[in-house]
Amino acid sequence: MSSTLLSRRLAAQVVLATLAATPLLVAAQDKPLEWVVGYAAGGGSDVVARTVAEPMGKALGRTIVVNNKPGAATNIAADYAAKSKDYGNLMFTADFATLAANPALFAKLPYDAEKDFKPVGMLARFPLLVVVAPNVPVKNWKEFVAWAKAQPQGVNYASAGAGSPHHLAGELLREQSGLNLTHVPYRGAAPAVQDLMGGQVPVGMIDTAAAQQYVAGGKLRAIGVASPARIKSLPDVPTLAEQGLKDFKAYAWQGVVVPSGTPAEATARLGQALQAALASGTVKARFEALGLEPMPGTAEQMSSFVRSERERWGKLIRANNIRLD
Repeated sequence: MSSTLLSRRLAAQVVLATLAATPLLVAAQDKPLEWVVGYAAGGGSDVVARTVAEPMGKALGRTIVVNNKPGAATNIAADYAAKSKDYGNLMFTADFATLAANPALFAKLPYDAEKDFKPVGMLARFPLLVVVAPNVPVKNWKEFVAWAKAQPQGVNYASAGAGSPHHLAGELLREQSGLNLTHVPYRGAAPAVQDLMGGQVPVGMIDTAAAQQYVAGGKLRAIGVASPARIKSLPDVPTLAEQGLKDFKAYAWQGVVVPSGTPAEATARLGQALQAALASGTVKARFEALGLEPMPGTAEQMSSFVRSERERWGKLIRANNIRLD
């Protein structure tokens, strides 16, 4: 068979395959895109998704509908998304809990964090702050260390819940500082902040979205940023690393994934739209107002980042025997 004839046959096969797939692609474009979020409506994760959904939908030429499925440390939403066969029409906010912490926190999960999802791209980072109650007489980390060491019973610290990024960052802080810190879990950052302002608990590891308005208003005092760099919304608050905790780094983060069976073409299209949305001025302004940071990154970069985070936090969780089941 001549090379010319072979080339013609291959070209014909490509055309037929494209024509066969076209009705499916058109049908997918006409159907709303479901964005699954593992937290309640009105929370930080929900706000991030709805902020990004509008410009992302415009880039795709599709309507994006946010579907909140809160509970069980994102496991309910993760299970739903992992088992979906609606390929090309569903994506999921997979975060620190879903992909990095839960595989070590739970003996058995209804999903496989490594095999059931395909990364689309990174989404956002939630900086964490060490904040103290108004009645704690310290202004920085050095003063806090001296004060904490003088407390005969040690010091309680508040977090947004057991197994949360806030909790695990607090355990990392305890390990690296050598302070006698005892975890007090709350059902979310908001009630933790309320008790901090009331002086019921002296210190907390709280995300900027929940704490920065109270820090700015003088109702809480931020003594350190857990992120590797200072944050724009609170530029005068130094990082913990600056104050002597070398290389200290902890923050909550989110990315977007799709069920593993999603075609590569559809995944790539979602990734391009996501990056375009994160680059928009509207999204950047909204994130900054919330104390969040856009975290653009390709699917490949997300895959590498998640692997390193799973290894890092899994080691801490196992070393401290932290379990949620």
